[in-house]
Amino acid sequence: MSEFVNTRNYPAAMTIAGSDSGGGAGIQADLRTFSYFRVFGTSAITAVTFQNPLEVSGIEPVSPEGVKAQIETVRRAVDLAAVKTGMLFSCEIIETVSAELKDLRGPLVVDPVMISTSGRKLLQDNAVDAIRDHLLPLASWITPNLPEAEVLTGHRIRNSAEAFDAARECAEKWGCSVVVKGGHGEGPEAADIVIHQGQGLLLSAPRVPVTGNSDHGTGCTFSAALTAQLAYGMDWKGALIRAKAFVLASLSDPVRLSGQACGMFPPEEELDCFCRRIVCREL
Repeated sequence: MSEFVNTRNYPAAMTIAGSDSGGGAGIQADLRTFSYFRVFGTSAITAVTFQNPLEVSGIEPVSPEGVKAQIETVRRAVDLAAVKTGMLFSCEIIETVSAELKDLRGPLVVDPVMISTSGRKLLQDNAVDAIRDHLLPLASWITPNLPEAEVLTGHRIRNSAEAFDAARECAEKWGCSVVVKGGHGEGPEAADIVIHQGQGLLLSAPRVPVTGNSDHGTGCTFSAALTAQLAYGMDWKGALIRAKAFVLASLSDPVRLSGQACGMFPPEEELDCFCRRIVCREL
């Protein structure tokens, strides 16, 4: 380690993900979320995407050597309390990131990003096995949405019982904790299925109406918020509740951008209010 001194005792975290030029998802959403929770954010960019809240018009990946250099250079000077991964794009990048994180001491949150909200593929078809074989065995938490959980398990998920089975299968296969996010589900409530050390939990709250395309980047935001709580050493239930509340509160009062919208920073009292709306039920 260098002589870098963190005089305010903020934990540092890293996001390893793609850059979103529109600012709503990816590295930009992760760093914005880290900042909200008073976590010093560092990053390793895996790809540059050309996008706005409505579309991804192109992707240029960073070389695996470039991704490796970013991670190694940051870690030489900064003691990371937690790391999260998002869009990794290719087998080569996934294998590189996995090799760099094998000696990580803090929690690793893997958000297995595969498809953008607008429908653009963010992960090459042949890279799913690389996530399964190299990255997920290192994870402390994985946070797939329903379509991603279907890809990881190879099973259709049509209801909460099947989501629970998928979460349990992932937890047992990769020896980690799992959140199957329910934002893509139907019904008046947004319900997430959690498996942690064999314990099942349902986190539910009334859905927040989406303004414009303000749900763009919510998956990134949730996993970044969870990473931030874990960087502070918060207990797992409290970390999940605050992460979910942050997403819901951000959706409730987005920033309007020329007919579109983007979730931003809810006031602290609003976050506390949404924490109280979340119902936890053991499964």
